Amino acid sequence: MKKLLTAIFAIASTTCALAQETPTSPLEISGSVDTYFKYDFAKKPNNILTSFASDHNSVSLGMIDLALKKKTGKASFVGELSFGPRGQSQSIPDAANGGSSFHIQNLYINYDFSDKFAMTAGYMGTFIGYEVISPVGNFNYSTSYLFTNGPFQNAGIKATYKFSDKVSLMAGLFNDWNVYSATRGVSSVGGQLMIAPVEGWTAYLNVLSGAGGGGYGTIEDLTTAYQITEKFKLGLNAANYDIDNDGGGYAGVALYPQYAVGSAVTLGLRGEYFKTKDVGPVTGTKYTAVTLTANVKSGGLTFIPEVRLDHNGDKPFFNKNSLSAPNAGQFSLAAVYAF
Repeated sequence: MKKLLTAIFAIASTTCALAQETPTSPLEISGSVDTYFKYDFAKKPNNILTSFASDHNSVSLGMIDLALKKKTGKASFVGELSFGPRGQSQSIPDAANGGSSFHIQNLYINYDFSDKFAMTAGYMGTFIGYEVISPVGNFNYSTSYLFTNGPFQNAGIKATYKFSDKVSLMAGLFNDWNVYSATRGVSSVGGQLMIAPVEGWTAYLNVLSGAGGGGYGTIEDLTTAYQITEKFKLGLNAANYDIDNDGGGYAGVALYPQYAVGSAVTLGLRGEYFKTKDVGPVTGTKYTAVTLTANVKSGGLTFIPEVRLDHNGDKPFFNKNSLSAPNAGQFSLAAVYAF
């Protein structure tokens, strides 16, 4: 009995020692809260059909976003939830939100096998595109057509290998876009090549092929940003999506120049060209959009005044008389607080 107790004590002591040696980071809590006022020049809600901020002449809610992160040894997790209309308006209602204002943004586990190789599994913000769901991650408050028509999130498993600080490669298997239930199961394959040619310049070459966006198809996507000087930054997003069997798709490019006029004020312009592709006898349509945005920061708070002008010769917009129009415009003022 004495030997058994001694053995148990030795095992317990060893386990405690190993646990103490395992580096553990504190639980990190972060997130954001946002609200906005938007005025459509034709006095029409939903006149410009991109994601989020659809109200007209109203002080409206965005969402509250809460993220939890923790790392223990080589393992870590991220859980991120959103509550509010911005979460509710994401593209595909699924088992998570059921049309409610609750939405899971991220829920995944990561394991670092080494300093160079890691694997991640769960529900993740997509690696496709320049813009993201959270307003904290974007310079503009309104979103681009490329963002609205591409994937928001991907459920799956991916592996990332870091060759150096300048080159890494990711490959993964994923479910249908924006869905983490087993509707179509693992139905997509994707990859990302990251290159950082010089200091301040990073580019991502992305591809995603499989189920999503209304059919089976393939997206090729380039996302890059270059901090050319201390004050001037230039971003670019270009993408092409083809749905199989002539099922349509889209192509587009958006340019994001930004200039810091002071320590707390930055001006930016988003110029976008976007077209939907023909679907059988139905001809696609073309959009051009110019968005002038300012970011005015004070601590964790950012005020975002913005003017946006969109054009489409096929007249998908409405004027003040509720007639079809080729042009639409809006002004918005958002307040985003990050913590």
